Amino acid sequence: MSFTSNYLTCAGREIHYTEWGAQHSQTVIAWHGLARTGRDMGELAAHLSTRFRVICPDTIGRGLSQWSPDPKNEYKLSFYARIAKDLFDQLNIRQAHWVGTSMGGAIGTVCASGLFEPSMKGRIQSLVLNDTAPKIADAAIERIRSYAGNPPAFDTVRELEAFFRQVYKPYGWLSDAQWRRLTETSTRRLPDGRVTPHYDPAMVQQFTHHPNDYLVWDHYDALDIPVLCLRGVDSDLVLRETTAEMLTRGPGARGLTEVVEIEGCGHAPALNVPDQLQLVAGFIDTVREAATTG
Repeated sequence: MSFTSNYLTCAGREIHYTEWGAQHSQTVIAWHGLARTGRDMGELAAHLSTRFRVICPDTIGRGLSQWSPDPKNEYKLSFYARIAKDLFDQLNIRQAHWVGTSMGGAIGTVCASGLFEPSMKGRIQSLVLNDTAPKIADAAIERIRSYAGNPPAFDTVRELEAFFRQVYKPYGWLSDAQWRRLTETSTRRLPDGRVTPHYDPAMVQQFTHHPNDYLVWDHYDALDIPVLCLRGVDSDLVLRETTAEMLTRGPGARGLTEVVEIEGCGHAPALNVPDQLQLVAGFIDTVREAATTG
């Protein structure tokens, strides 16, 4: 399935996104993780695009989206929610299902709650949290800060691919072709000719200037939509005690939250193999059917 590459100005910044299945009326937003790009969602987008319009943005400071001239005030969840709101408005998205990996799931959570952007309340029909939760483990935050804030540089793309294969080993199984595409879609060349991951290192300042930004229980508690939390069995970011709490409060207390553990993965499942793709698609279909019959 083919896609188009597009740009919009959202919250005053140029945002890049790919669009799949543009002919369909119902929409899925697929939002990537902290130091990644929208192209990570390619397998999921291709799988869903036979029935859905799928939008895969690059967050500000990642991939082909503009880097922020004001990192302190723009690399944070409330600003990402502003970008998402503008994206919905400009693409005429009245409602959508949201699939978010790590940071992308946190953005979906704060958008769905409407606490940052009130006009987003009711526009997200369901939420898939791919190895993220209303509280993430402190040790994982420190691990992410240690590598994301100081991205390495290499002489060759193959060396960068070897780095990606190591640091993203918790993603689970990827084919050689998928590793190559992950590398090529998240590589930029430095002035000295070396290559490095395609993101603004300043985006990690979110954890310095806004240390509790990912503590979003108040947003989660405000949700009244179905939530599917996928937890990598070996995840160091989402603890089992946190997913247990998710089942007892907010949408979980109303029977709207489901937690599924993904074997062979840590942080975070790559959403690239049939079982994972079918799990996400099946959840969205169940929500759609319930809305139709209810």
